[in-house]
Amino acid sequence: MRFGIIGAGRIGKIHAANVAARADCAVRFVADADAVAAEGLARTTGAAVASIDAIIGSPEVDAVAICAPTDMHADLIEKAARAGKAIFCEKPIDLDAGRIRRCLDVVKASGATLMVGFNRRFDPNFAALQARIAGGTIGDVEIVSIASRDPSPPPISYIARSGGLFRDMMIHDFDMARFLLGEEPTAVSAMGSALVDKAIGEAGDIDTAVVVMETKSGKVAQISNSRRATYGYDQRVEAHGSKGMIRAGNIRETTVEFAGAQGFVGDKILNFFLERYASAYRGELDAFVGAVKSGGKPRPDGEDGLKANLLADAAYLSWRTRQRVALA
Repeated sequence: MRFGIIGAGRIGKIHAANVAARADCAVRFVADADAVAAEGLARTTGAAVASIDAIIGSPEVDAVAICAPTDMHADLIEKAARAGKAIFCEKPIDLDAGRIRRCLDVVKASGATLMVGFNRRFDPNFAALQARIAGGTIGDVEIVSIASRDPSPPPISYIARSGGLFRDMMIHDFDMARFLLGEEPTAVSAMGSALVDKAIGEAGDIDTAVVVMETKSGKVAQISNSRRATYGYDQRVEAHGSKGMIRAGNIRETTVEFAGAQGFVGDKILNFFLERYASAYRGELDAFVGAVKSGGKPRPDGEDGLKANLLADAAYLSWRTRQRVALA
């Protein structure tokens, strides 16, 4: 498969490198508003620099990886769908649910293949945990608990464009909760504050939050997020059921431990998402390429992207109104 990479930032570099490393794939073109970034990524992947329109219109491109800023995603998906390209797009499709629906209408009408980058489904640990839940290891799921905490907050300039904590950060956890619960949440309650950086609060957002969701059958998911974890990139999942509990913990730099008078001491957990989810990014590319080649339907798809966004919208409404929000 021949790829066009749209966006040469840090996530574009990850996807381009993974494509270039495959024997059955190649990066043909790279586009970015930053000419230096585009040229650098093209050089390291054996590609050429081209405009977005040239990439989407090129007969030498089978698939596009959209790694551009969020406010460009929906327009690029529509253009690529109409051009007959397979599409991988980083989350979210858009910050507005109505715009996502219109975009998905175009994808459906064109018959295009669209996969949305909720990479955590492909983390080997979380994927194994979900497979064991689906296989009945813990019986009927009752509670899913997800902790996701960044080592430090992003710049305020990023906050203003990101859509906020629920749509930018916790949206991964909304998708993971759906992935593990096996049912759609029907109610959302959210609480949050700006405890890490006052400037985030002044920008109208939060950096510390807890969300509780409930499904129609009564299953519960609880998610905690923070923009600060002094000990590294905290990523943990636990599921409790009628037959027991299953969990996946953090990954450390090494498994080496020292035992002394003060007890056992281990190495730090991995610092941030690029290191923590390196294998997950490779796994989602495997799934995308496999779906395109087989003509199958990739997951997570556009509907998964929409549903995660609707949960984020409900969380914001709950936080602002301090009320439980029901979903259709």
